[in-house]
Amino acid sequence: MISKLIRTYIAILLLVVIAGAAARACTTILVGKKASADGSVMTSHTCDSRVDRTWLSIVPRIKHREGSLCEVYAGRRFIRGATGLDTAHVAGTIPQIRETYGYINTAYPCMNELQVAVGESTFGGRKELRNKDAMLSCDELCRLALERAGTAREAIRVIDELTREYGYNDGGECLTITDKNEAWHLEIIGCGEDCIGAVWAARRIPDDHIGVNANASRIREIDLSDPDYFMASKNVSDVAVEHGWWDPDSGLPFQFCYAYDPESRASMAARRREWRVFDLVAPSLELDPNAENYPFSVKPDTLVTLAKMMEIFRDTYEDTEFDMTKYMLVSDPENEGRFIKSPYANPFMHYDMMPLFKVNGGWGWRGERCIARYYCTYVTITQSRDWLPDVIGGVVWLGWDNPAMTSYVPLYCGITDVPDSWKVCGRPRYKRDCAWWAFNRVADLSAQKWGHMRVDVDSVRVAFEEEALLAQPAVEERALALHGKSTKRARSYLTSYTEDFCGRVTKSYWELGDHLWSKYTGKF
Repeated sequence: MISKLIRTYIAILLLVVIAGAAARACTTILVGKKASADGSVMTSHTCDSRVDRTWLSIVPRIKHREGSLCEVYAGRRFIRGATGLDTAHVAGTIPQIRETYGYINTAYPCMNELQVAVGESTFGGRKELRNKDAMLSCDELCRLALERAGTAREAIRVIDELTREYGYNDGGECLTITDKNEAWHLEIIGCGEDCIGAVWAARRIPDDHIGVNANASRIREIDLSDPDYFMASKNVSDVAVEHGWWDPDSGLPFQFCYAYDPESRASMAARRREWRVFDLVAPSLELDPNAENYPFSVKPDTLVTLAKMMEIFRDTYEDTEFDMTKYMLVSDPENEGRFIKSPYANPFMHYDMMPLFKVNGGWGWRGERCIARYYCTYVTITQSRDWLPDVIGGVVWLGWDNPAMTSYVPLYCGITDVPDSWKVCGRPRYKRDCAWWAFNRVADLSAQKWGHMRVDVDSVRVAFEEEALLAQPAVEERALALHGKSTKRARSYLTSYTEDFCGRVTKSYWELGDHLWSKYTGKF
Protein backbone atom coordinates (compact mmCIF):
# COMPACT_ATOMS: atom_id res chain seq x y z
CA MET A 1 0.00 0.00 0.00
CA ILE A 2 2.79 2.40 0.95
CA SER A 3 4.70 1.57 -2.21
CA LYS A 4 1.61 2.32 -4.31
CA LEU A 5 1.14 5.67 -2.58
CA ILE A 6 4.76 6.58 -3.18
CA ARG A 7 4.50 5.68 -6.87
CA THR A 8 1.33 7.78 -7.16
CA TYR A 9 3.01 10.72 -5.42
CA ILE A 10 6.02 10.54 -7.74
CA ALA A 11 3.83 10.31 -10.82
CA ILE A 12 1.81 13.36 -9.75
CA LEU A 13 4.96 15.31 -8.96
CA LEU A 14 6.47 14.51 -12.35
CA LEU A 15 3.32 15.67 -14.11
CA VAL A 16 3.40 18.89 -12.10
CA VAL A 17 7.03 19.52 -12.98
CA ILE A 18 6.42 18.88 -16.69
CA ALA A 19 3.33 21.10 -16.72
CA GLY A 20 5.18 23.83 -14.86
CA ALA A 21 8.08 23.79 -17.28
CA ALA A 22 5.72 24.11 -20.22
CA ALA A 23 3.67 26.98 -18.76
CA ARG A 24 3.86 30.45 -20.16
CA ALA A 25 6.80 32.25 -18.62
CA CYS A 26 9.31 35.15 -18.83
CA THR A 27 9.58 38.36 -16.85
CA THR A 28 10.69 41.72 -18.22
CA ILE A 29 11.37 44.98 -16.38
CA LEU A 30 11.71 48.49 -17.85
CA VAL A 31 13.60 51.39 -16.25
CA GLY A 32 13.38 54.99 -17.45
CA LYS A 33 16.53 57.12 -17.74
CA LYS A 34 15.64 59.25 -14.69
CA ALA A 35 14.77 56.18 -12.62
CA SER A 36 18.18 54.52 -13.07
CA ALA A 37 21.17 55.41 -10.93
CA ASP A 38 23.44 56.25 -13.88
CA GLY A 39 20.94 57.60 -16.43
CA SER A 40 20.71 54.34 -18.40
CA VAL A 41 17.48 53.30 -20.05
CA MET A 42 17.04 49.61 -19.25
CA THR A 43 14.97 46.66 -20.35
CA SER A 44 15.40 42.98 -19.53
CA HIS A 45 14.17 39.46 -20.20
CA THR A 46 14.19 36.07 -18.51
CA CYS A 47 13.89 33.44 -21.23
CA ASP A 48 12.08 30.96 -18.99
CA SER A 49 12.09 27.93 -21.26
CA ARG A 50 13.42 24.40 -21.56
CA VAL A 51 13.44 24.51 -25.36
CA ASP A 52 15.01 27.79 -26.47
CA ARG A 53 18.50 27.73 -27.94
CA THR A 54 21.49 27.91 -25.61
CA TRP A 55 23.92 29.85 -27.78
CA LEU A 56 24.33 33.38 -29.07
CA SER A 57 26.11 35.14 -31.91
CA ILE A 58 27.07 38.63 -33.01
CA VAL A 59 25.40 39.54 -36.30
CA PRO A 60 27.21 42.39 -38.14
CA ARG A 61 25.76 45.28 -40.11
CA ILE A 62 25.12 44.07 -43.67
CA LYS A 63 24.66 45.89 -46.99
CA HIS A 64 22.23 44.19 -49.35
CA ARG A 65 21.76 44.33 -53.08
CA GLU A 66 18.86 46.41 -54.31
CA GLY A 67 15.80 44.24 -54.88
CA SER A 68 17.03 41.36 -52.70
CA LEU A 69 14.72 39.41 -50.39
CA CYS A 70 14.85 38.79 -46.66
CA GLU A 71 13.99 35.27 -45.53
CA VAL A 72 11.60 35.01 -42.58
CA TYR A 73 11.96 31.89 -40.45
CA ALA A 74 9.75 29.71 -38.30
CA GLY A 75 11.31 27.88 -35.36
CA ARG A 76 14.51 29.91 -35.33
CA ARG A 77 14.49 30.20 -31.54
CA PHE A 78 14.97 26.46 -31.32
CA ILE A 79 17.62 25.70 -33.95
CA ARG A 80 20.73 23.92 -32.81
CA GLY A 81 23.21 26.27 -34.41
CA ALA A 82 26.29 25.69 -36.52
CA THR A 83 27.28 22.62 -34.48
CA GLY A 84 24.00 20.73 -34.86
CA LEU A 85 20.92 20.20 -36.94
CA ASP A 86 19.02 23.21 -38.21
CA THR A 87 15.35 22.67 -37.36
CA ALA A 88 14.17 26.09 -38.58
CA HIS A 89 12.52 26.56 -41.93
CA VAL A 90 11.73 29.51 -44.15
CA ALA A 91 8.16 30.71 -43.62
CA GLY A 92 8.31 33.26 -46.42
CA THR A 93 10.22 36.24 -47.79
CA ILE A 94 9.83 40.00 -47.60
CA PRO A 95 11.66 42.81 -49.45
CA GLN A 96 15.08 43.43 -47.94
CA ILE A 97 16.26 46.93 -47.08
CA ARG A 98 19.56 48.26 -48.40
CA GLU A 99 21.39 48.02 -45.07
CA THR A 100 20.56 46.17 -41.84
CA TYR A 101 21.97 47.03 -38.42
CA GLY A 102 24.09 44.57 -36.48
CA TYR A 103 22.69 43.01 -33.32
CA ILE A 104 23.33 40.59 -30.48
CA ASN A 105 21.49 37.44 -31.48
CA THR A 106 20.03 35.56 -28.53
CA ALA A 107 16.92 33.34 -28.84
CA TYR A 108 14.97 36.60 -28.90
CA PRO A 109 17.46 39.07 -30.48
CA CYS A 110 18.06 41.61 -27.73
CA MET A 111 20.06 44.72 -28.77
CA ASN A 112 21.28 46.34 -31.96
CA GLU A 113 24.35 48.46 -32.65
CA LEU A 114 22.36 51.70 -32.13
CA GLN A 115 21.43 50.67 -28.57
CA VAL A 116 17.83 49.74 -29.37
CA ALA A 117 16.97 46.83 -27.06
CA VAL A 118 14.04 44.42 -26.67
CA GLY A 119 12.68 42.26 -23.84
CA GLU A 120 9.82 39.74 -24.18
CA SER A 121 7.03 38.23 -22.08
CA THR A 122 4.15 36.08 -23.35
CA PHE A 123 0.57 36.74 -22.22
CA GLY A 124 -1.30 34.47 -24.64
CA GLY A 125 -4.65 36.27 -24.79
CA ARG A 126 -7.66 35.37 -26.93
CA LYS A 127 -6.92 32.11 -28.75
CA GLU A 128 -9.47 32.83 -31.47
CA LEU A 129 -7.36 35.76 -32.67
CA ARG A 130 -4.31 33.67 -33.53
CA ASN A 131 -3.57 33.08 -37.21
CA LYS A 132 -1.01 30.26 -37.25
CA ASP A 133 -0.69 30.54 -41.02
CA ALA A 134 0.56 34.15 -40.95
CA MET A 135 4.25 34.75 -41.62
CA LEU A 136 5.72 36.62 -38.65
CA SER A 137 6.48 35.20 -35.21
CA CYS A 138 7.40 37.19 -32.12
CA ASP A 139 11.12 36.39 -32.23
CA GLU A 140 11.34 37.25 -35.93
CA LEU A 141 9.63 40.58 -35.24
CA CYS A 142 12.35 41.26 -32.64
CA ARG A 143 15.04 40.50 -35.21
CA LEU A 144 13.51 42.55 -38.00
CA ALA A 145 12.86 45.51 -35.70
CA LEU A 146 16.47 45.51 -34.50
CA GLU A 147 17.79 45.18 -38.06
CA ARG A 148 15.69 48.11 -39.28
CA ALA A 149 15.11 50.56 -36.41
CA GLY A 150 17.30 53.23 -34.83
CA THR A 151 14.87 54.16 -32.03
CA ALA A 152 12.19 52.45 -29.97
CA ARG A 153 9.45 54.36 -31.80
CA GLU A 154 10.89 53.27 -35.14
CA ALA A 155 10.92 49.67 -33.92
CA ILE A 156 7.21 49.90 -33.11
CA ARG A 157 6.49 51.37 -36.54
CA VAL A 158 8.47 48.55 -38.21
CA ILE A 159 6.43 45.98 -36.29
CA ASP A 160 3.19 47.69 -37.28
CA GLU A 161 4.09 47.92 -40.97
CA LEU A 162 5.30 44.32 -41.23
CA THR A 163 2.37 42.75 -39.40
CA ARG A 164 -0.16 44.73 -41.45
CA GLU A 165 1.46 43.42 -44.64
CA TYR A 166 2.45 39.86 -43.70
CA GLY A 167 0.49 38.96 -40.59
CA TYR A 168 1.36 37.85 -37.06
CA ASN A 169 1.22 34.15 -36.12
CA ASP A 170 1.99 34.08 -32.39
CA GLY A 171 -0.20 34.43 -29.33
CA GLY A 172 -0.32 37.59 -27.26
CA GLU A 173 3.14 39.01 -26.50
CA CYS A 174 4.59 41.94 -24.64
CA LEU A 175 7.76 43.50 -26.07
CA THR A 176 9.57 46.01 -23.87
CA ILE A 177 11.53 48.22 -26.25
CA THR A 178 14.13 50.81 -25.29
CA ASP A 179 16.58 53.20 -26.91
CA LYS A 180 18.95 55.80 -25.51
CA ASN A 181 16.10 58.04 -24.37
CA GLU A 182 12.79 56.20 -24.07
CA ALA A 183 11.27 52.98 -22.75
CA TRP A 184 8.13 51.54 -24.39
CA HIS A 185 5.83 48.69 -23.38
CA LEU A 186 4.21 47.14 -26.49
CA GLU A 187 1.48 44.48 -26.37
CA ILE A 188 0.52 42.67 -29.57
CA ILE A 189 -1.93 39.92 -30.52
CA GLY A 190 -3.40 38.60 -33.77
CA CYS A 191 -6.63 39.94 -35.24
CA GLY A 192 -8.32 36.68 -36.30
CA GLU A 193 -7.71 33.11 -37.47
CA ASP A 194 -8.02 34.05 -41.13
CA CYS A 195 -6.88 37.66 -40.86
CA ILE A 196 -3.58 39.21 -41.89
CA GLY A 197 -2.55 41.86 -39.41
CA ALA A 198 -2.32 42.39 -35.67
CA VAL A 199 -3.88 44.33 -32.84
CA TRP A 200 -1.42 46.21 -30.68
CA ALA A 201 -1.05 49.02 -28.18
CA ALA A 202 2.08 50.66 -26.81
CA ARG A 203 2.57 52.82 -23.76
CA ARG A 204 5.70 54.71 -22.83
CA ILE A 205 7.16 54.38 -19.34
CA PRO A 206 7.71 57.86 -17.80
CA ASP A 207 11.41 58.66 -17.56
CA ASP A 208 11.38 58.55 -13.75
CA HIS A 209 9.40 55.29 -13.53
CA ILE A 210 9.91 51.54 -13.67
CA GLY A 211 7.52 49.08 -15.36
CA VAL A 212 7.06 45.31 -15.45
CA ASN A 213 5.42 42.56 -17.48
CA ALA A 214 5.02 39.07 -16.03
CA ASN A 215 2.97 37.15 -18.61
CA ALA A 216 -0.19 39.23 -18.41
CA SER A 217 -1.47 42.10 -20.52
CA ARG A 218 -1.10 45.31 -18.48
CA ILE A 219 -2.22 48.11 -20.81
CA ARG A 220 -5.68 49.30 -19.84
CA GLU A 221 -7.01 52.62 -21.19
CA ILE A 222 -5.28 54.19 -24.20
CA ASP A 223 -5.08 57.94 -24.77
CA LEU A 224 -4.15 58.39 -28.42
CA SER A 225 -4.49 62.18 -28.03
CA ASP A 226 -1.16 61.95 -26.17
CA PRO A 227 1.27 60.56 -28.80
CA ASP A 228 4.26 61.14 -26.50
CA TYR A 229 3.02 58.28 -24.35
CA PHE A 230 0.59 56.19 -26.41
CA MET A 231 0.51 54.45 -29.78
CA ALA A 232 -1.82 51.77 -31.14
CA SER A 233 -2.88 49.93 -34.29
CA LYS A 234 -5.74 51.45 -36.26
CA ASN A 235 -7.94 48.48 -35.39
CA VAL A 236 -7.13 48.49 -31.67
CA SER A 237 -10.76 48.69 -30.53
CA ASP A 238 -12.53 47.60 -33.74
CA VAL A 239 -11.64 43.92 -33.29
CA ALA A 240 -12.99 44.00 -29.73
CA VAL A 241 -16.24 45.56 -30.92
CA GLU A 242 -16.55 43.01 -33.74
CA HIS A 243 -16.26 40.09 -31.31
CA GLY A 244 -18.46 41.63 -28.63
CA TRP A 245 -15.65 42.10 -26.12
CA TRP A 246 -16.36 45.83 -25.78
CA ASP A 247 -19.49 47.86 -26.40
CA PRO A 248 -18.74 51.50 -27.26
CA ASP A 249 -22.29 52.42 -26.19
CA SER A 250 -21.89 50.88 -22.75
CA GLY A 251 -20.39 54.00 -21.25
CA LEU A 252 -17.40 51.95 -20.10
CA PRO A 253 -13.92 52.85 -21.34
CA PHE A 254 -12.09 50.55 -23.72
CA GLN A 255 -9.38 48.66 -21.84
CA PHE A 256 -6.89 46.67 -23.93
CA CYS A 257 -6.09 44.01 -21.33
CA TYR A 258 -9.71 43.20 -20.49
CA ALA A 259 -10.69 43.10 -24.17
CA TYR A 260 -7.88 40.85 -25.39
CA ASP A 261 -6.50 39.06 -22.31
CA PRO A 262 -9.24 38.91 -19.64
CA GLU A 263 -7.98 35.73 -17.96
CA SER A 264 -4.58 37.12 -17.03
CA ARG A 265 -5.87 39.21 -14.16
CA ALA A 266 -6.92 35.93 -12.49
CA SER A 267 -3.33 34.65 -12.66
CA MET A 268 -1.45 34.86 -9.38
CA ALA A 269 1.63 33.69 -11.32
CA ALA A 270 1.52 37.06 -13.10
CA ARG A 271 0.02 39.38 -10.49
CA ARG A 272 2.33 38.30 -7.69
CA ARG A 273 5.44 39.00 -9.77
CA GLU A 274 4.06 42.43 -10.73
CA TRP A 275 3.57 43.18 -7.06
CA ARG A 276 6.97 41.83 -6.09
CA VAL A 277 8.92 43.92 -8.61
CA PHE A 278 7.11 47.10 -7.59
CA ASP A 279 7.40 46.30 -3.89
CA LEU A 280 11.16 45.76 -4.19
CA VAL A 281 11.72 49.17 -5.81
CA ALA A 282 8.94 51.17 -4.12
CA PRO A 283 8.06 49.56 -0.77
CA SER A 284 6.72 52.91 0.42
CA LEU A 285 3.65 52.36 -1.77
CA GLU A 286 2.64 49.37 0.37
CA LEU A 287 0.89 47.72 -2.57
CA ASP A 288 -1.53 44.90 -1.83
CA PRO A 289 0.05 41.58 -2.92
CA ASN A 290 -3.41 40.22 -3.72
CA ALA A 291 -4.64 43.11 -5.86
CA GLU A 292 -6.04 42.51 -9.34
CA ASN A 293 -4.38 45.57 -10.88
CA TYR A 294 -1.35 47.65 -10.04
CA PRO A 295 -0.19 51.01 -11.41
CA PHE A 296 1.12 50.66 -14.95
CA SER A 297 4.48 51.97 -13.70
CA VAL A 298 5.83 53.35 -10.43
CA LYS A 299 8.47 55.82 -9.31
CA PRO A 300 11.12 53.91 -7.33
CA ASP A 301 11.93 55.05 -3.79
CA THR A 302 15.62 55.17 -4.74
CA LEU A 303 17.30 55.17 -8.14
CA VAL A 304 17.68 51.68 -9.60
CA THR A 305 21.19 50.32 -10.07
CA LEU A 306 22.36 47.40 -12.19
CA ALA A 307 23.04 45.50 -8.98
CA LYS A 308 19.44 46.09 -7.90
CA MET A 309 18.14 44.74 -11.21
CA MET A 310 20.25 41.60 -10.77
CA GLU A 311 18.90 41.24 -7.23
CA ILE A 312 15.30 41.49 -8.45
CA PHE A 313 15.81 38.75 -11.01
CA ARG A 314 17.31 36.49 -8.30
CA ASP A 315 14.21 36.92 -6.16
CA THR A 316 12.25 33.88 -4.97
CA TYR A 317 9.93 35.60 -2.44
CA GLU A 318 12.32 34.52 0.29
CA ASP A 319 11.35 35.85 3.73
CA THR A 320 7.90 36.90 2.52
CA GLU A 321 4.61 35.18 3.28
CA PHE A 322 4.82 33.62 -0.21
CA ASP A 323 8.15 31.87 0.40
CA MET A 324 7.48 28.18 -0.26
CA THR A 325 10.62 27.01 1.54
CA LYS A 326 8.98 27.82 4.87
CA TYR A 327 6.94 24.63 4.47
CA MET A 328 10.02 22.37 4.56
CA LEU A 329 11.38 22.15 8.10
CA VAL A 330 13.68 19.81 10.04
CA SER A 331 14.39 19.31 13.70
CA ASP A 332 17.59 21.01 14.89
CA PRO A 333 19.37 18.72 17.40
CA GLU A 334 21.69 21.56 18.41
CA ASN A 335 18.77 23.76 19.40
CA GLU A 336 16.57 21.53 21.57
CA GLY A 337 14.97 19.95 18.54
CA ARG A 338 13.27 23.14 17.41
CA PHE A 339 12.23 23.23 13.80
CA ILE A 340 14.35 25.17 11.34
CA LYS A 341 14.32 25.49 7.56
CA SER A 342 15.77 22.38 5.96
CA PRO A 343 19.02 22.72 3.98
CA TYR A 344 17.18 20.75 1.28
CA ALA A 345 14.51 23.43 1.01
CA ASN A 346 14.85 25.21 -2.30
CA PRO A 347 12.49 27.85 -3.73
CA PHE A 348 12.48 26.47 -7.27
CA MET A 349 11.01 22.97 -7.18
CA HIS A 350 8.69 23.76 -4.29
CA TYR A 351 6.51 26.00 -6.42
CA ASP A 352 5.88 22.98 -8.62
CA MET A 353 4.59 21.10 -5.56
CA MET A 354 1.94 23.70 -4.77
CA PRO A 355 -0.97 21.67 -6.19
CA LEU A 356 -0.11 18.96 -3.66
CA PHE A 357 -0.30 21.51 -0.83
CA LYS A 358 -3.16 23.45 -2.48
CA VAL A 359 -1.32 26.69 -1.79
CA ASN A 360 -2.55 29.85 -3.53
CA GLY A 361 -4.08 28.01 -6.45
CA GLY A 362 -1.11 25.73 -7.04
CA TRP A 363 1.44 26.07 -9.84
CA GLY A 364 0.45 26.91 -13.36
CA TRP A 365 -1.16 29.80 -15.13
CA ARG A 366 -3.53 30.65 -12.24
CA GLY A 367 -1.20 29.65 -9.43
CA GLU A 368 2.06 30.92 -8.00
CA ARG A 369 5.57 31.27 -9.38
CA CYS A 370 8.50 33.38 -8.29
CA ILE A 371 10.70 35.57 -10.50
CA ALA A 372 13.78 33.32 -10.67
CA ARG A 373 13.04 29.97 -12.31
CA TYR A 374 15.15 26.82 -12.47
CA TYR A 375 14.31 26.21 -16.16
CA CYS A 376 15.36 29.66 -17.38
CA THR A 377 17.60 29.47 -20.47
CA TYR A 378 19.17 32.90 -19.99
CA VAL A 379 18.48 36.33 -18.50
CA THR A 380 19.40 39.73 -19.97
CA ILE A 381 19.52 43.23 -18.53
CA THR A 382 20.32 45.96 -21.05
CA GLN A 383 21.74 49.46 -20.73
CA SER A 384 21.24 52.15 -23.39
CA ARG A 385 23.13 55.40 -22.68
CA ASP A 386 22.96 58.59 -24.73
CA TRP A 387 26.19 60.16 -23.45
CA LEU A 388 28.45 57.46 -24.90
CA PRO A 389 29.19 56.34 -28.47
CA ASP A 390 26.91 53.48 -29.44
CA VAL A 391 29.66 50.84 -29.48
CA ILE A 392 30.30 51.59 -25.78
CA GLY A 393 26.95 52.88 -24.57
CA GLY A 394 24.92 49.77 -25.30
CA VAL A 395 25.49 46.80 -23.00
CA VAL A 396 23.68 43.50 -22.60
CA TRP A 397 24.35 41.93 -19.21
CA LEU A 398 23.68 38.24 -19.84
CA GLY A 399 23.52 35.32 -17.44
CA TRP A 400 23.01 31.71 -18.47
CA ASP A 401 20.36 29.52 -16.82
CA ASN A 402 18.72 30.18 -13.41
CA PRO A 403 18.92 33.94 -12.60
CA ALA A 404 19.31 33.14 -8.89
CA MET A 405 22.57 31.25 -9.48
CA THR A 406 24.11 32.74 -12.59
CA SER A 407 26.83 35.37 -12.91
CA TYR A 408 26.20 38.18 -15.40
CA VAL A 409 28.74 39.15 -18.04
CA PRO A 410 28.80 42.42 -20.04
CA LEU A 411 28.30 42.14 -23.82
CA TYR A 412 28.90 45.55 -25.38
CA CYS A 413 26.91 46.16 -28.54
CA GLY A 414 30.14 47.12 -30.30
CA ILE A 415 31.78 43.71 -29.87
CA THR A 416 32.42 41.54 -32.91
CA ASP A 417 32.57 38.08 -31.34
CA VAL A 418 32.09 35.93 -28.23
CA PRO A 419 34.01 32.82 -27.08
CA ASP A 420 33.42 29.66 -29.12
CA SER A 421 31.79 27.89 -26.15
CA TRP A 422 29.10 30.59 -26.10
CA LYS A 423 28.16 29.69 -29.68
CA VAL A 424 27.49 25.98 -29.04
CA CYS A 425 23.99 24.59 -28.52
CA GLY A 426 23.65 22.31 -25.52
CA ARG A 427 20.03 21.22 -25.88
CA PRO A 428 20.65 17.81 -27.48
CA ARG A 429 23.00 16.51 -24.76
CA TYR A 430 25.57 17.37 -22.09
CA LYS A 431 28.61 19.05 -23.65
CA ARG A 432 31.80 20.27 -21.98
CA ASP A 433 32.43 22.64 -24.88
CA CYS A 434 29.08 24.44 -24.36
CA ALA A 435 29.20 27.32 -21.87
CA TRP A 436 25.50 27.04 -20.99
CA TRP A 437 26.08 23.58 -19.53
CA ALA A 438 28.58 24.95 -17.02
CA PHE A 439 25.88 27.19 -15.55
CA ASN A 440 23.05 24.71 -15.95
CA ARG A 441 24.96 22.01 -14.10
CA VAL A 442 25.73 24.33 -11.18
CA ALA A 443 22.10 25.43 -10.98
CA ASP A 444 20.71 21.89 -11.03
CA LEU A 445 23.28 20.54 -8.55
CA SER A 446 22.92 23.38 -6.07
CA ALA A 447 19.13 23.11 -6.07
CA GLN A 448 19.50 19.71 -4.39
CA LYS A 449 20.77 21.20 -1.13
CA TRP A 450 20.22 24.89 -1.68
CA GLY A 451 20.50 25.87 1.97
CA HIS A 452 24.19 24.85 1.99
CA MET A 453 25.25 24.97 -1.65
CA ARG A 454 24.07 28.54 -2.21
CA VAL A 455 27.04 29.67 -0.12
CA ASP A 456 29.42 27.97 -2.56
CA VAL A 457 27.59 29.42 -5.55
CA ASP A 458 27.49 32.93 -4.12
CA SER A 459 31.21 32.87 -3.44
CA VAL A 460 31.79 32.64 -7.21
CA ARG A 461 28.81 34.64 -8.47
CA VAL A 462 29.28 37.65 -6.22
CA ALA A 463 33.01 37.94 -6.92
CA PHE A 464 32.53 38.13 -10.69
CA GLU A 465 29.56 40.48 -10.55
CA GLU A 466 31.37 42.84 -8.21
CA GLU A 467 34.44 42.73 -10.43
CA ALA A 468 32.42 43.53 -13.55
CA LEU A 469 30.48 46.38 -11.95
CA LEU A 470 33.57 47.93 -10.37
CA ALA A 471 35.59 47.62 -13.58
CA GLN A 472 32.90 49.09 -15.84
CA PRO A 473 33.90 52.80 -15.49
CA ALA A 474 37.57 52.09 -16.19
CA VAL A 475 36.82 49.75 -19.09
CA GLU A 476 34.58 52.33 -20.71
CA GLU A 477 37.05 55.15 -20.12
CA ARG A 478 39.71 53.11 -21.91
CA ALA A 479 37.30 52.23 -24.72
CA LEU A 480 36.31 55.89 -25.08
CA ALA A 481 39.95 56.95 -25.40
CA LEU A 482 40.48 54.33 -28.12
CA HIS A 483 37.25 55.35 -29.84
CA GLY A 484 38.62 58.87 -30.18
CA LYS A 485 41.38 57.42 -32.33
CA SER A 486 39.50 54.63 -34.09
CA THR A 487 36.10 52.97 -33.68
CA LYS A 488 37.72 49.73 -34.83
CA ARG A 489 40.25 49.88 -31.99
CA ALA A 490 37.46 50.45 -29.44
CA ARG A 491 35.56 47.47 -30.82
CA SER A 492 38.66 45.28 -30.67
CA TYR A 493 39.37 46.26 -27.06
CA LEU A 494 35.78 45.65 -25.92
CA THR A 495 35.67 42.33 -27.78
CA SER A 496 38.87 41.17 -26.08
CA TYR A 497 37.59 42.30 -22.68
CA THR A 498 34.25 40.54 -23.18
CA GLU A 499 35.79 37.31 -24.46
CA ASP A 500 38.24 37.20 -21.55
CA PHE A 501 35.54 37.86 -18.96
CA CYS A 502 33.15 35.32 -20.49
CA GLY A 503 35.93 32.75 -20.62
CA ARG A 504 36.96 33.25 -16.98
CA VAL A 505 33.40 33.09 -15.67
CA THR A 506 32.65 29.95 -17.67
CA LYS A 507 35.86 28.25 -16.48
CA SER A 508 35.02 29.11 -12.87
CA TYR A 509 31.51 27.69 -13.19
CA TRP A 510 32.90 24.43 -14.59
CA GLU A 511 35.23 24.28 -11.58
CA LEU A 512 32.37 25.20 -9.24
CA GLY A 513 30.28 22.33 -10.60
CA ASP A 514 33.15 19.90 -10.04
CA HIS A 515 33.56 21.29 -6.52
CA LEU A 516 29.87 20.83 -5.68
CA TRP A 517 29.92 17.31 -7.07
CA SER A 518 32.87 16.28 -4.94
CA LYS A 519 32.18 18.27 -1.77
CA TYR A 520 28.63 16.99 -1.32
CA THR A 521 29.00 13.43 -2.65
CA GLY A 522 27.41 11.07 -0.16
CA LYS A 523 26.04 13.98 1.86
CA PHE A 524 22.62 14.38 0.26
